[in-house]
Amino acid sequence: MDGRGERGGRRGRPAASRGRGAAKTAARGSSLGRGAGGGPGKAVAAITLRGGRRDGSAARRGPPAGRDSVVRNLPAGPAAGGGGEAPAAPRSRAAAAGAPAARRRAAVPDGAVVSPVAAASSSGGPRLREVLSRLSLGRQDVSEASGLVNQVVSQLIQAIRSQEGSFGSIERLGAGSYYEHVKISEPNEFDIMLVMPVSRLQLDECDDTGAYYYLTFKRNPKEKHLFKFLDEDGKLSAFKMLQALRDIIKREVKNIKNAEVTVKRKKAGSPAITLQIKSPPAEISVDIILTLEVQQSWPPSTQDGLKIEQWLGRKVRGEFRNRSLYLVAKQNKKEKTLRVADTGTYCCVTVLTILYSTLGNTWRLSFSHIEKAMLNNHGSSKTCCESDGPKCCRKGCLKLLKYLLEQLKMKYTKQLEKFCSYHVKTAFFHSCVMWPNDTDWHLGDLDHCFQKYLGYFLDCLQKSELPHFFIPRYNLLSLEDKASSDFLSRQINYQLNNRFPIFQERWHLQNIFKVCKESTEEFAVVKFPMCNFYDSKHKDWVK
Repeated sequence: MDGRGERGGRRGRPAASRGRGAAKTAARGSSLGRGAGGGPGKAVAAITLRGGRRDGSAARRGPPAGRDSVVRNLPAGPAAGGGGEAPAAPRSRAAAAGAPAARRRAAVPDGAVVSPVAAASSSGGPRLREVLSRLSLGRQDVSEASGLVNQVVSQLIQAIRSQEGSFGSIERLGAGSYYEHVKISEPNEFDIMLVMPVSRLQLDECDDTGAYYYLTFKRNPKEKHLFKFLDEDGKLSAFKMLQALRDIIKREVKNIKNAEVTVKRKKAGSPAITLQIKSPPAEISVDIILTLEVQQSWPPSTQDGLKIEQWLGRKVRGEFRNRSLYLVAKQNKKEKTLRVADTGTYCCVTVLTILYSTLGNTWRLSFSHIEKAMLNNHGSSKTCCESDGPKCCRKGCLKLLKYLLEQLKMKYTKQLEKFCSYHVKTAFFHSCVMWPNDTDWHLGDLDHCFQKYLGYFLDCLQKSELPHFFIPRYNLLSLEDKASSDFLSRQINYQLNNRFPIFQERWHLQNIFKVCKESTEEFAVVKFPMCNFYDSKHKDWVK
């Protein structure tokens, strides 16, 4: 009998004879989720896409020799106790259909780690490159959104400069993911820094992070028009300057005729003035960030940061450190606690906290201009990702992890409110330093490179330690938020172990809503878990 007949015969066996076999198969299937010890708490053996075939022939696409294993790259709590070999892929669809269900759908326990390569390529899981292709911005959408934003911002800058005195010298600088070319899904968020050159300032650290400072003018400053923004201690008040700029913008948006623009309510502690631009059927968010540009040396807290010598070169590091110092009007959240503790009283704690949040005068170092330069010239060779040069997958990996965090935050908003895309970007820069060569990020190795990057990020979450890339002593993952870090670590591991279901479900549901929204306004309220629905009263999509 030929191979096809044998397989057909196996599928045709009576169901009654499968009792003992099914139990063995289930045991074999469940063992994929355990180490050699058999306990559910053990880490699973890594399942790789490029394993050998069942017939003993070589796999078509094996990884380069000497590459680290998945288990070493992805932290998984306890070490794997031993190793059962990963099941090889069936040689045909018929064989796959005939494979026992327990083997094909083996459950993976929470906390265990499976290679994202295997997860993405297994039955039903999206391939990472397919997911990445969905995140690309449409040219027409980009053209329309950026054109509208440029019109609005240009009109605002012209109005701000026309005001007598304070902000006449501001210059515009695009920052953030759109201008770094790592924006995903939609061109609906833009960051615009309004940069104001200032002469030499005295910087005094306000805490032990090395990121937040009080600013005072040195003797005989040129910017006498800024004296009105000094507080009673002679410090330059971030709150006063931001409030004055906000008042100008709120007045001017009323004069914008070619778009419906509103200023969103101030968010406590945020350095941005956020504009909401109506652009049916969506909205565009623009963060206006007041930034001081100071022509002086970077503070000592940055001395051991920006370790890019092996990645971009010693000369590039020197050029970056010779650039201007940027500071944004950002309130230090810890400062309120320090001020209240210093009073030694408790009956007026609420009053003191409210008073200080109104009089915030701290500034935070910003390296947005350096981050933008690194992302737009990210190769160890000068021709990396140029039109006629070799391509890498660095930005692709960053987009994938940004998307994963974004989707998890939509699903678990309260639990993950402490996390933002800057955590992902910081881990990305550290990964570029750990693997500095362009060959470490070959375009064809997207899956493996994403493993390494995601593995480092998971390691940071487990240790609650992610040093700021420019200020090493500033930990972005505080031990006070250990519970949030553990929660995110568990959710990422779940996605790895279950073939990234969040990538698939979000894409399908977004398509459903897009069709419904375009076809009718009578689609009153359709409820899907953690997704948008159509509000027929306001004729818009809400969360």
